[in-house]
Amino acid sequence: MEINLFIYLAAIFLAAYGTKGLTSWMRIPEVTGYVLLGVLFGTVGFLNEGVLEHLEFLTSIALGIISFLIGIELRWDVIKKLGRSIGFIVFFEVVFTFAVVFLALFYGLGADLNMSLLLGAVASATAPAATVAVIRQYKARGPLTSTILAVVGLDDALALIVYVFVQAFVSASLLGQRLQPLQTLGTAALSVVIALGIGALGALVFVVMLRRIRNNDWILMFLAAAIFGLLGLTQILGVSELLAIMMFGAVVVNGSPILAKKGEGLMEAYSPLFLALFFILGGAHLDIRLVGSLGILGLAYFFARTLGKVSGATLGAYLGRAQKSVRNRIGFSLLPQVGVALALALATQREFTQTRYGQAGIDLAVTVINILLMTTVLTEIIGPLLTRRALKKAGEVDQAP
Repeated sequence: MEINLFIYLAAIFLAAYGTKGLTSWMRIPEVTGYVLLGVLFGTVGFLNEGVLEHLEFLTSIALGIISFLIGIELRWDVIKKLGRSIGFIVFFEVVFTFAVVFLALFYGLGADLNMSLLLGAVASATAPAATVAVIRQYKARGPLTSTILAVVGLDDALALIVYVFVQAFVSASLLGQRLQPLQTLGTAALSVVIALGIGALGALVFVVMLRRIRNNDWILMFLAAAIFGLLGLTQILGVSELLAIMMFGAVVVNGSPILAKKGEGLMEAYSPLFLALFFILGGAHLDIRLVGSLGILGLAYFFARTLGKVSGATLGAYLGRAQKSVRNRIGFSLLPQVGVALALALATQREFTQTRYGQAGIDLAVTVINILLMTTVLTEIIGPLLTRRALKKAGEVDQAP
């Protein structure tokens, strides 16, 4: 039977419309409702693997828009005002999360070394989509909001380096080869530099071409071309689209604030559609039946990751002398993991299901992605609620620009 994507999209948006009204009535973040709706659609078979595969390109577009919206929040004057706290928070929350998850699984549960390392690396990434959705829904502004946006944007660069290094170690281990640390670290760093470089170059062209343009139609067309172009180029080069488009937005906002504001206004008109799609399709990938088979391993991963994120970010905020509202609340705003972590898990699946790794590689990949999918349900439900609570406690919800 041929898949008619228009019918599926009509049903998805109609259901999203109802979910938006329901979450508003229940006073919970919209993203939580979208994820649960996606889980329901996936469980009943409405959004099966075949449909999700056909709609995968929409997830990439949504991630591109999210990355741009993060980038234009990274104004140098704001980051400079926040000071060194950003660097401390990013470093400690990534390192602590990796370390706590690895130690809990390998030493606490006696899990396989390679699996513990890979899950630790995947856990260190923070997904920006859910956090950005909550911030935009409640129009939050202030030091905590700015810190959250900077952290979720920057921590993926470090998380990617950790993941590339760990993946190389596990690959060498399964193949019985010797690891070359400096070469692996250099490859990871080069991947990040390339992503940031093409994003910055694209932004410079964008600013030069449109600096004197005031017509919104022209700006929208060029912006769409830039985002799609960066999405395609990063896929070809095998580097992070999140980092490239985030850098694009950051350079635009610091090079031409007026142009960035126009671009933000144009993207905001379309972002609700793609954000809803992103979380519904992400939720549909999850299989709640996996909870029983993964049991204590999945729960240990979830609690260890939560402990690592909260303790690492809090310690970093204290060492970086962040404001009190940031120190006490930043850790609970970094729990969502769908998006970047899912991309890393899918990369793990693609790599280790290759025939050269044998059955050991297949078992490793299946376990890693299943644990991530199970715990994503929890993080995407709990995470947005905790982020909203933190922003409200900090007094940054519904503040005027």
